[in-house]
Amino acid sequence: MMMKTIQLGNSELKVSPICLGTMTFGEQNTEAQAHEQLDYALERGINFIDTAEMYPVMPRGETQGRTEQYIGSWLKKSGKRSEVVLATKVAGPSRGMNWIRNGENDLNEKNIRSAVETSLQRLQTDYIDLYQLHWPSRNVPIFGQKQFDPSLERTCTAVSETVAVLNALVKEGKIRTFGVSNETSWGVSEFIKQAELQGGQRIASIQNAYNLVNRSFEQGLDETCFREKVGLLAYSPLAFGQLSGKYIDDASAHGRLTIFPPTWSPRYMRASVFAASKQYTELARTHGMTPAQMALAWCYSRWFVASTIIGATNLDQLKENIDAWSVQLDEEVIKQINLIHEKACNPGQ
Repeated sequence: MMMKTIQLGNSELKVSPICLGTMTFGEQNTEAQAHEQLDYALERGINFIDTAEMYPVMPRGETQGRTEQYIGSWLKKSGKRSEVVLATKVAGPSRGMNWIRNGENDLNEKNIRSAVETSLQRLQTDYIDLYQLHWPSRNVPIFGQKQFDPSLERTCTAVSETVAVLNALVKEGKIRTFGVSNETSWGVSEFIKQAELQGGQRIASIQNAYNLVNRSFEQGLDETCFREKVGLLAYSPLAFGQLSGKYIDDASAHGRLTIFPPTWSPRYMRASVFAASKQYTELARTHGMTPAQMALAWCYSRWFVASTIIGATNLDQLKENIDAWSVQLDEEVIKQINLIHEKACNPGQ
């Protein structure tokens, strides 16, 4: 199976509709296993790799940056830099991660330039294809917060300053284009407005969570991104493994939700997420699919998803995730998915 590449947003990047996520590299995967996954992904037609300066997950000072290092050693060994579209991210305000630039991680010129230089060194490359802002500088409801709370307002770097430094890095050849992550409709619109005011490049993509238990992207962001030509990179398509069905079969199954502290991913630990995941698991099996196949086929088939970011801790999982590309959901399955969604609307938001 060879995948056709698609244009990412209004950029010049041509990416595969499946992207290899790498946040397990350096924590749940060794360097050798990471290289094995990268080799296999390319063999299957995937040319798009996503990482971040804060990876691996669970974020810790002693492992931070290891994921980029593993990718960098693979790029050097394989000589395939020109064959991949490489995406990474700069961390926003620290959220307790004081080991990244001493916790002074706002999205200003000083921090973004420092982050780019260190990522380039770890990745052993002289340019990054897609540079993303991991989360906003400003107060915004993300990572399980469902509503905007004005009482949480804080000092933040203006979007205009962030856009200016990103466009300067484009002109310097250190990044080819840039995007946002964990953003809102207002944020997307503001980044576009500031780019137009400055006569610079616009954002090409938005990397937000999208899966069967979190379809909040459909509540306005889909229209914004369609009209502004911003491609969605859907992350957590299996909701940290919930939609694979493994926790339904065995609540103590080995995976991120059991090996990491529950505070790391509280939105996927809600009872309502378990209940919805059970319904989706039963639906998939009734129609002769694995739960993971159905959940991924859903993301792969959505018109607004430019590329779906998949991650795995072994080659068997990676193979299943990629093979789901060939799974077609019939109208009855889609109808049943939407019925479940109506009753359990976005419990993982």
